[in-house]
Amino acid sequence: MRYYGDYIARLIERFGSLPGIGGKSAQRLAFHVIAMPVENARALASAILDARENVRYCSVCCNLTDDDICGVCGDARRDAETIMVVEDPRDMAAYERTNEYSGLYHVLHGAISPMNGVGPDDLKIKELLKRVNDGVNEVIIATNPNVEGEATAMYIGKLMKPLGVKTTRIAHGVPIGGDIEYVDEVTLAKALLWRREI
Repeated sequence: MRYYGDYIARLIERFGSLPGIGGKSAQRLAFHVIAMPVENARALASAILDARENVRYCSVCCNLTDDDICGVCGDARRDAETIMVVEDPRDMAAYERTNEYSGLYHVLHGAISPMNGVGPDDLKIKELLKRVNDGVNEVIIATNPNVEGEATAMYIGKLMKPLGVKTTRIAHGVPIGGDIEYVDEVTLAKALLWRREI
């Protein structure tokens, strides 16, 4: 049974095609957009089109940017001898929010995942190798602590060895504020393995 007209159904379908948006959320978003003043809906549509047409990869780190070089790579105060490798621009933003890292980044745009048909050639690894040859002292691999992230970290680590660049992996372990009894076995094992003296 058809409840809505074609325009509403199509809008719901489009919202539903976005990651993390289920049927009810798609319906809620569609009705919200329909209830907006027309100028707000036009501004939303314009922002989507502008972003899609103008956002590109940074020519240095492959982050998403409006310019040829992103704001982090263009900042002369950053430590250009250290590169942190992340899977996604959102991971980079998470590290930036800590205010603890002052080096540069390299965004892979994914992780090696044979099950999903993603191999090393589908990631921005070649671009990383070009950068490492330009006076980089350390590469910090900050991929996610899952099967794909670990496979990607190991692959990049093997590529770095012959280049003589110090390659480190972010530590994994018990989260701050967490209860040990609820932490999974793999995380506890990693926390024990990578313990440090206090």
